[in-house]
Amino acid sequence: MATTYTKRSEVPEAFTWDLRDLFPSEEDWTREYEALMTVPAELAARQGTLGRSAGDLLAWYKTMDDVALRLTRHNTYACCRADQDTGDGRGQDMRGKSIAVIVAIQSAAAFADPEIMAIPEETLEQFYKDEPGLETYRRSLYRVRRMKDHILSPECEALLSAAGEMANTPDNIFSVFSDADINFPAVKDAAGTEHPLTNGTFVPLLESPDADFRRRVFRTYYGELGRFRNTLAAALDAQFKQLRFFAAARRYETTRQAALDATEVPEAVYDNLIDAVHANLDKMYRYVALRKQRLGLPELHMSDVYTPIVADAAAEIPYEQAKATVLEALAVLGEDYTALLKEGFDRRWIDVYENAGKRGGAYSTGTAWPHPYVLLNHKDNLDSMFTLAHEMGHALHSWHSCRYQPVNTMDYVIFVAEVASTCNEVLLMRHLLGKTTDKKQRAYLINHFLDQFKGTLYRQTMFAEFERDMGRIAESGQALTAELLSEKYLALNKLYFGPDMISDPEIALEWARIPHFYYNYYVFQYATGFSAAVAIANRILTAGAGAVADYKRFLSGGCSADPITLLKIAGVDMASPQPVNDALKLFGELLDEMETL
Repeated sequence: MATTYTKRSEVPEAFTWDLRDLFPSEEDWTREYEALMTVPAELAARQGTLGRSAGDLLAWYKTMDDVALRLTRHNTYACCRADQDTGDGRGQDMRGKSIAVIVAIQSAAAFADPEIMAIPEETLEQFYKDEPGLETYRRSLYRVRRMKDHILSPECEALLSAAGEMANTPDNIFSVFSDADINFPAVKDAAGTEHPLTNGTFVPLLESPDADFRRRVFRTYYGELGRFRNTLAAALDAQFKQLRFFAAARRYETTRQAALDATEVPEAVYDNLIDAVHANLDKMYRYVALRKQRLGLPELHMSDVYTPIVADAAAEIPYEQAKATVLEALAVLGEDYTALLKEGFDRRWIDVYENAGKRGGAYSTGTAWPHPYVLLNHKDNLDSMFTLAHEMGHALHSWHSCRYQPVNTMDYVIFVAEVASTCNEVLLMRHLLGKTTDKKQRAYLINHFLDQFKGTLYRQTMFAEFERDMGRIAESGQALTAELLSEKYLALNKLYFGPDMISDPEIALEWARIPHFYYNYYVFQYATGFSAAVAIANRILTAGAGAVADYKRFLSGGCSADPITLLKIAGVDMASPQPVNDALKLFGELLDEMETL
């Protein structure tokens, strides 16, 4: 059952995040905004000093640490304020001002990387001896200096930084359109009851046991979305144009190369993932055939992929019960971990329920000063319980990194961003399966786990392949039109779902509803992260305290090493195809049990 509020003001305070932990009031936020607007001039005055002495270089990094923390708090407040009601102009204005001040500060500090790059190696080594405090920043200095071929002159760096605000425009357009402007018609069920259709209710409505109702929801949603397909294609085309601009300016051959190099991930990892999934599409086709058989449908359509195939085992899971179950499942990670979970639940880190205008989906803010914030659009069902576990995995990853790393290495890169969140989900699933021997309940849970594999390893890899194709098309100089995007997407959908799935014409428009296509080659990391998480969860459950300790060292690692090295701390080698292959092997084993049940 979904809890949805018509107005933000109707939501009980206990189910909203408490932004006063960031700033006591909007007036305090505004005062900090005015203070931050003086920072660019202060930073610009340091130009020409960074290579002068070890003391000057150390002072610069300490100043930037302080600025980073201030910007983090300021931007988190603004973004949360905007996302809780995207139709509230005040919140959007705050977000805009926050982005503007970030861009101004980045522009003013653009001279830093070229100056750091210009310091001779022997001089830098002497700096480390002169100022032992610089050792804290050795990793940051390395990350700058390794980009030597892609750092431009101070004037050019300032220009690229100034273009940053403009570069966010495609994502902002999509977000406002998707969360605030588009309105979908309500859909009637067989009894004539109208069901509100939103981005938040779309998938829950597709879980209905009524195939005809699911089809109406599916066609209504994509029918309305299709009216704006050219506008949405133009936004996506603009996204890749800005990526091409920045990649070319920094002397990268492709947009993907630029995105992955920023996080020290070899491109081969991306391609190997797609190759591995292609080699295991037979398992996906088995899953589709099983779904078709279990639902007893003469044809399986894309509107049928979310409804549970053991529907009568579904249960309502109130939010309080979901929290308690997540705490039980993650107890294996230790009392210190569950104590943090309880603090998040009790101290209003979480914005729980959907309200009109609220940003769709779910996220954790990715920072933990003073603590993480989590946005949900919670429904009282199994999916939402897993989303709670997932987002709190993100939140506690951020908490550990911020508490145990210096400011300059506290932000983990996106390649490892989905590992902790998905590990929580795997531990939750293993916990639930361990509590029941009931065949119907096990079948329901295994179906959910299979759906996780379908939705994360297969679906996100399909998205990653589509994003790779979009990049290649854009780099060839061809425009990303609605017709071209739909043609490419439909072909991939047919490849990934196989012959037993009817790839309805409407699914060709699914690209128009995916916000992650504005995140710059993000989605492949859901699939690699899922594979790593399966391996880590298995290690925790079999090796016990030693594996938990390794995992927490990984959580506390921030970006203190490259992501492949960090994952090795937790016992996973993502430079090898083994984690992906092992995860797909588990998918096959789950299919075997499901067919038996």
